[in-house]
Amino acid sequence: MPCLLRPLGVWLWLCAATAIPSLAHAHAGDATGFASVTLSDASVRYTFTPTASFSADQSSLPALLRQHLSVTADGKPCAPDLNNELAIVFQCSTANHQISVEDHLDQVLGSTHHVIALFTWSGGSQSHAFSSTTPKAVVPLSATASKAPTNAASFFPLGVEHIATGYDHLLFLLVLILCGGTLKSLIKIITAFTLAHSMTLGAAALGLVSLPSVLVEAVIALSIAYVAFENLFPRFAISRRWTISFLFGLVHGFGFSSVLQEIGLPRDSQVWSLLNFNLGVEAGQLVAVLIALPTLLWLQKKIYAQRVIQVLSAMVMLVGLGLFIERLVLA
Repeated sequence: MPCLLRPLGVWLWLCAATAIPSLAHAHAGDATGFASVTLSDASVRYTFTPTASFSADQSSLPALLRQHLSVTADGKPCAPDLNNELAIVFQCSTANHQISVEDHLDQVLGSTHHVIALFTWSGGSQSHAFSSTTPKAVVPLSATASKAPTNAASFFPLGVEHIATGYDHLLFLLVLILCGGTLKSLIKIITAFTLAHSMTLGAAALGLVSLPSVLVEAVIALSIAYVAFENLFPRFAISRRWTISFLFGLVHGFGFSSVLQEIGLPRDSQVWSLLNFNLGVEAGQLVAVLIALPTLLWLQKKIYAQRVIQVLSAMVMLVGLGLFIERLVLA
């Protein structure tokens, strides 16, 4: 009996770690919003876009931002404007060499406060995730101004973070490979998913194609439920799983692009920034597969493997349907 419970416990933990947080608008993880921060010698423009996870009264948000955001340039405070808007202009002294931005909104929004920010300036760009544990971002303008060709690399960790907090993407990936199969079939499944979401990620991020976010979120939830349902009948599912992976991967690509659409791509390095973001997503995806695969291969050798897969697939199917209803009907 302990041997029977061990794989079930491992996979239940994996499902809980990925499925439960997704109930709170998974693409941004626990993100309160996105921020686009434009830096110059004399000012810092901070533009905030709240996500569905922002729980406070949005009418109070402009005042909250001005109370709990602070900007310094070379150690001297920059004064925010007094407008009632989500775009704040901080006036600083000239010839700034280092800009520091601090976000202490967690004091009023709680420990789950999390803002994904993109800093851009004439010399390049970098990303930062503001949270209760990382409230401060420092941008040394003079040290980085001559390194424009490497600034696009800052989008790599942004891509890794997006897949790491994209619990619905990870859950979809896990149910895709849950039924196992040969190494060749697994490679086909992962490759199809990668090619598909890379295509639509690039098209959406560059503004070539656009779909309503409510529709994208709903179909992503439905994809989880559908693949989990297929896992209940693996004999018919595995042979064509790579096609399902490709078709739903096209929709997941639009979901991956949500961060880039919110914060934008630097005009002087759009292609390189997009490439680095996509590589970050792929790296995070690869790590997730490598973590799950050994347990999956071990489970396939057990006589009770099919029963465990069916139980887990049924659980994930219910989660996917719940997300679908939440995102489409309650949107």
